[in-house]
Amino acid sequence: MSEGTMQRRAQREQPERAKRLTRVLVCAAAVPVMLVATGCSSDSGSDDGGSGGEKAASASASASPSPTVQAAAYRTLPEACGVLSKKTLKELAPKAKSGKEGSSDDVASRASCSWSSLDNNGVKGSQFRWLNVSLLRFESDTTRGPGDELAQEYYDKQVREIRATPGAKGLSAQPLTGTGDVATAVRYDLKKKEGTFKQQTVVARVENVVVTLDYNGAGLAGDKTPDADALMADAKKAAKEAVLSVTRANGPGAASGSPSAPASGRPAATASEAPSASASGKS
Repeated sequence: MSEGTMQRRAQREQPERAKRLTRVLVCAAAVPVMLVATGCSSDSGSDDGGSGGEKAASASASASPSPTVQAAAYRTLPEACGVLSKKTLKELAPKAKSGKEGSSDDVASRASCSWSSLDNNGVKGSQFRWLNVSLLRFESDTTRGPGDELAQEYYDKQVREIRATPGAKGLSAQPLTGTGDVATAVRYDLKKKEGTFKQQTVVARVENVVVTLDYNGAGLAGDKTPDADALMADAKKAAKEAVLSVTRANGPGAASGSPSAPASGRPAATASEAPSASASGKS
């Protein structure tokens, strides 16, 4: 084969080789693209599966029922200085001009009012009376329990503390019916330098509220000591009136409560925050 023939053949084959090389490069370039697309599709499916499993587990956890507790029946308290009628106040504390409201940062949860009466008879002595009403309301709590049970715990604590009053003489306690859900009347004598004070205390629970009524009297400067039976009768009457005021303040049907209502997570009051019953003859 002559040199000219070989040269012409080489020139003819060169474009053919170029075309074949181009086709190979295009195919080679297309293969990674397909692999990448396939790989992404596979990874995406795997991620979706994992995410779906996690979401299902999360949904299952969130579907668990949250703790609930019976809602407290009573949601408020009456004005403490208004729980007793003018007639009752006139009988129990005739010389009291007005009630003294106790300090409270939440009057819907805890409140109190006291009245002091001094009937001065000059050289014949004086008759002293002191009346105090304390109201404490408990909210239901998912951790601590229903409001009425918390109130019962505080009621029991109050009665125990009153029965353990230091210096009490001739103490007696008896259950009292017709005053709230449960009530106890405690009486005793307490001697002070001014004279002998006849102390009467009634503790009552109505639903999730505890009412503590203190009433004491003394004959001062030589006046006669008041009759304890008469004082107790007045104290029982006043306590019943105070309990009814609590019920009325919450409206008809309030005692039914709301079944399975979520608790607030915080009680309206605790026993440590509550005003304790006073056995002293304060003026």
